[in-house]
Amino acid sequence: MRFSTIISLVVSIIFAGAAVFATRAYLADQQARLAADGGTKTQEKTLVVAAKAMRFGDRVRPENLKAIPWPSEERPEGSFQAIVAVIGDDNEPRYAMEAIDPGEPLLTSKITGAGERATLSAALDQGMKAVSIRVNDVLGVAGFVRPSDRVDVLLTRVVENRKNNSEQTSVDVLLQGVKVLAVDQTADERKDEPVVVKTVTFEVTTEEAQRLTLGASIGTLSLALRNISSASAEQTRPITVADLGGGPMATELSNDLAKDDGRFDIIERLVRKVGDDLTSRMNSVENRMKTPLREKQVQIVEREVEPVLPIEPKWATVGVWNTTKREEHRVGLMIQ
Repeated sequence: MRFSTIISLVVSIIFAGAAVFATRAYLADQQARLAADGGTKTQEKTLVVAAKAMRFGDRVRPENLKAIPWPSEERPEGSFQAIVAVIGDDNEPRYAMEAIDPGEPLLTSKITGAGERATLSAALDQGMKAVSIRVNDVLGVAGFVRPSDRVDVLLTRVVENRKNNSEQTSVDVLLQGVKVLAVDQTADERKDEPVVVKTVTFEVTTEEAQRLTLGASIGTLSLALRNISSASAEQTRPITVADLGGGPMATELSNDLAKDDGRFDIIERLVRKVGDDLTSRMNSVENRMKTPLREKQVQIVEREVEPVLPIEPKWATVGVWNTTKREEHRVGLMIQ
């Protein structure tokens, strides 16, 4: 073996040993550091999330929560690092203020404070009010309005013009982008199946609450569902019958109504009167036809029939044979 080959082998062994020694030293140092402050870092880098689904009004219990590792220093605002911080004292429980799905971070905005009840008033923002209006299956957008949706409130009313004694029906946008807090007695926003409701509760300011209450007393309120990402206010104007279109005839009729001097009202009253009279007569005839025959009293009057005497003949026919020929002669009878 050559001398140069031996020297190269020895140098390689020395470098390999140095590399192994340096690597072991570095790993030992890192392990020591992790062992020294690893518990503190684990405590800081956890996030409390829901282990089971919770809905509005459910009590926040330890078995419904879990802590997961959170490697980032940035945390969701209002989140919790430990389950103990969420549960607190058993005498002051917390309740879910909205639907929370499994794996979703638990935030202070989604649960009540310690000892507070899960009421609708706790879900209101500062300075806001809750107002309910009555709707039906049509006015309530066929039951597709759910909690946390945004809607526009439309007001339909009839305005009376005292100058020409006429009425004008119009539709105006009363409020825009109003948040729905609850439908009937349901505040769970995760129930997305359509349900026909009778009342809808909104989150509004004091002035908006006054406008809603007044609008419900003078007209009919209906809802228009907005896009979930639509938050801008639109320029609107009242819509009247003249805006419905219909061609030249509708325009002419609208102009005639605008220049109405009372003749249309007179004609309308006369037509209504004729219609009412015709309806009352038809109802009277219909009631008579529906009356059972047994309720009607039919009186039969028997007429006295005089006996018919046979008519006495005024003459008689007499036949006379003359040899081979027969002759007939009429002979008058004497009636006594």
